[in-house]
Amino acid sequence: MIGFLRGAIAACKAADSSRKNTPSYWLTLDVQGVGYDIQITASTANKLPLVGEETQIFTHLIVREEQMVLFGFATLAERELFRQLISVSGIGTQVGLALLNSLGIQDLVKAIVSGNTRVLSLTPGVGTKTAERLALELKTKLADGRLAQVGATSSIGSVVSVAVQEELEMTLLALGYTPTEINNALNAIASLPILAKTQDIEAWIKEAIAWLSR
Repeated sequence: MIGFLRGAIAACKAADSSRKNTPSYWLTLDVQGVGYDIQITASTANKLPLVGEETQIFTHLIVREEQMVLFGFATLAERELFRQLISVSGIGTQVGLALLNSLGIQDLVKAIVSGNTRVLSLTPGVGTKTAERLALELKTKLADGRLAQVGATSSIGSVVSVAVQEELEMTLLALGYTPTEINNALNAIASLPILAKTQDIEAWIKEAIAWLSR
């Protein structure tokens, strides 16, 4: 309903109910004279400019019986991952924010696609069973149909192993990129000297995101 908001920062303060190790913040954004209160993670708060300066926040609206709550994210990829997180049974909005805040996008996606429940369960509110369900459901969603669309035209199959290619594609899908964007990025970076003969997934992800961010 509200994809993003652009306006001047009126205020940003820690939420009263914040957990000490995964705090959330309330950002008040002045959009043409209307103040929007948006709940954001500490990591997003740290990326904001100074009060009075303009910024853009991607948003997700939750409508409850007694209130409407806007959640804000510094990037589109972060918002899309948040939406996927809260689609899993047992993952509410606060746990979703905590996961993003404590692990960050790249480490969180890596833990999900690799099934690393130990890392996922380090986040407050995420027990072992919830971590297992989180990894299973999201990895299945990413692999269902869309993954096949990515690998069909990618040219990196001769450079990296099937396992690395699959993890790379699933990670980029989880970050909100489309199969077409991923194919274009992988084809573009496949011949980079820095990636020649390396199976380092983090190096491939870094270069792919850099290309996609141009």
